[in-house]
Amino acid sequence: MAERDSRRIAHDRLSEPHIRDRRISVRQVYALVEERGEAPEAVADRFDLDVADVYYALAYYHDHPREMSEVLSERDRNVEAFRETVDRPDGVDPDAA
Repeated sequence: MAERDSRRIAHDRLSEPHIRDRRISVRQVYALVEERGEAPEAVADRFDLDVADVYYALAYYHDHPREMSEVLSERDRNVEAFRETVDRPDGVDPDAA
């Protein structure tokens, strides 16, 4: 892992890479900026981050495509397992819009 990754990105919390000493994951930063189109500065303000943290998270996402694909697959498996095990009242569908 590169020096810059070890200073800004950690793996000690959650089950995926995240910004060191924060709960926001690299995947979440990517989703907000690149999928939802939010400005990196707005994401930094919302989560009380340095804007550099946002850019490091984005760089990490793109520098580690295999790891991030595995993280997304694991998340999808966990969500599906949760949906299958939760006892809901009749008529409640988590996928209904």
